[in-house]
Amino acid sequence: MSHPNDRPLTYRDAGVDIKAGESLVERIKPLVQKTQRPECLGNIGGFGGLFELPIDRYRRPVLVSGTDGVGTKLKLAVILDRHDTIGIDLVAMCVNDVLVLGAEPLYFLDYFATGSLSPEHAQSVIAGIASGCETAGAALIGGETAEMPGMYSPGDYDLAGFCVGVVEKDQIIDGSHIRAGDQVLGLASSGLHSNGYSLARAVLERSSATLDQPIGETTLGEALLAPTRIYVRSILALLKAVPIHGIAHITGGGLPGNIPRILPDNCDCRIDATAWPRPEIFQWLQSEGSIDDTEMLRTFNCGIGLVIIVSSDTAAQAHEMLKASGETVYRLGEVQAGGRGIVFD
Repeated sequence: MSHPNDRPLTYRDAGVDIKAGESLVERIKPLVQKTQRPECLGNIGGFGGLFELPIDRYRRPVLVSGTDGVGTKLKLAVILDRHDTIGIDLVAMCVNDVLVLGAEPLYFLDYFATGSLSPEHAQSVIAGIASGCETAGAALIGGETAEMPGMYSPGDYDLAGFCVGVVEKDQIIDGSHIRAGDQVLGLASSGLHSNGYSLARAVLERSSATLDQPIGETTLGEALLAPTRIYVRSILALLKAVPIHGIAHITGGGLPGNIPRILPDNCDCRIDATAWPRPEIFQWLQSEGSIDDTEMLRTFNCGIGLVIIVSSDTAAQAHEMLKASGETVYRLGEVQAGGRGIVFD
């Protein structure tokens, strides 16, 4: 039996604003449009994203998929109230993973979840996603915005991304061509990228630092929030000219955790730990957190975001091409006979 003072409840009374979601879709349509490729079919807002596979370009096309998030880096974005670059991180983490197999990223979808939807706030996040997609050459063909009252603290949100790429079957880069004597090149990262932030935040809590204090030519907050570098265009250009034997995206686990993932069982990778300079943000974290070298290397990328393994006779050409593409490149070491491990000198 209803109470005389009862009134009909609405979804908005329960904390979900349908009109805010509809407003967001209209806001992001121009952003999505900038990412479109000729293979895109349909419009944003449908039940599914449509993408015509460019099979005329391939003999035996293989689809490569990847998914990821940005971890607790989101906490820093919320603290700094800076949301326009975290979407770049989301795209980068997915497209760089697809890229290491030699695949061209084709399209991307995102999942944005929050307790109470602010169209302005969400638009800023999705603008970053669209920007990342433009950089990677991937079309943003759809996504999901979930408003879930009670699941998130005010201002908090979560992100997940999903990417699909394509590669010719006989051109998949799986590390099987890696041999002793191959050269190891490292491409500079733009900062922490999107890994190790639980430890970085623990260092912040231990230190007396503020996020607006200077570090190098920027602030601590800006250095920590620097978006993940997207390597797609540089690597796709290199693939057209130089046979690449292996590529490792340096994410969680750092160099020692990711390079062995692409090595044959009979190879080790010997790395000169002095071959590249540690960016200031990593020096600061290590000093303030009293973190030893082993823990640094297995938690953070320490300044190397992508590792390329090529034959010794193409290493110089690869180095020059990557530099011409705008990458900062270091000769890290070489492959030697071993047992699928990594050795630091």
